[in-house]
Amino acid sequence: MCSSDLFVDSLAAVLAMSQAARSRPMRVLAELGYPGGRTGCRDAAELTRVARAVAAAPGVELAGIAAYEGGLPTTAEAAEFLATVRAATRAVAAEGLLPEEVVITAGGSAFFDVVAENLAGAWLPGHRVRAILRSGAYVSHDDGIYRVRTPFTRVPGTLEAALEVWAQVVSVPEPGLAIAGMGKREAPYDAGLPVPRCVRRTDGRVTGAEGLSVTQFNDHHAFLSVPADAQLEPGDLICFGISHPCTAFDKWAVIPAVDDDYRVTELIRTYF
Repeated sequence: MCSSDLFVDSLAAVLAMSQAARSRPMRVLAELGYPGGRTGCRDAAELTRVARAVAAAPGVELAGIAAYEGGLPTTAEAAEFLATVRAATRAVAAEGLLPEEVVITAGGSAFFDVVAENLAGAWLPGHRVRAILRSGAYVSHDDGIYRVRTPFTRVPGTLEAALEVWAQVVSVPEPGLAIAGMGKREAPYDAGLPVPRCVRRTDGRVTGAEGLSVTQFNDHHAFLSVPADAQLEPGDLICFGISHPCTAFDKWAVIPAVDDDYRVTELIRTYF
C-alpha cells in the first residue's frame, strides 16, 4: 500500500476526493466495516456502490479493498468478518471494478494471524491479491493489551515488549503509597495503566517490582500501591512497561534506543 492510498466508505467521500484530486490523481481503497465499527461500508451492497462511484469519478482510481477487524472481541468474530470481506471483494470484482493486482488490507495487532490466514493467497479469480497487514503494535509490542491479545498466544512464536518508561520516585508520603514522576503526559493510559517491571535503587542495585502497581494517574504523577516488603525511597528509579504503544509514540518526538546495559546507542524520531 503506497502512501497515496486513501480509504473511502461513502459517496460523499468519493466526491470530496475527486474534487481534491484535480491537480493530482489519487489511489483509493473502498473500505468495508461492520455494525458498530469505527468506519467502513456496512455491507457488500454499499461497498459496491462506493466502488462504482470511484470508477466513475475523475481523478481517483480504485486500488482495492480495506477493512479493520481489530475492534472485534474474539478470533471467531474476526474470522467471520474477514470471510465477509472476501465475499464483498468478489462482488466488487464481479462488476469489473478492480484492477489486475488488488490491494487487500486489514490487520490490527490482535488478529494479524487471522488476517493472513483469511486474506492472503489466490482466492480472487482473475486477480493477483496483494495482502497488506496494518498491525502496527508489533514494532514495540507492550506489557498490556497486546501481551494478552497477541496472536502468539495461539500460534508458535513470540514478541517481547521493547518500550519502557523510566520514572523516579519523588515522594513516599505515607506507608503503602509512593509517587513517581510520570503521568498522562509521559505514558499511555487509554488501554490500561503502566506496569512496574523493576526498580533501580539509589545505590545501583536492581530489584524486582513484585507487588507494585499503578493505581492512579495525574498529568505528571503516578500513584503506586507499595506492599510492606517492597519499600521505595525518593530517588529510586522504576522501569514501567506500557499498554498500547501507539499512545506512547505520540508523546515522545525522540525515543532513545539502548543496549542490554542501558547505554544509549541511537535516537529514534517518531512521526506520529
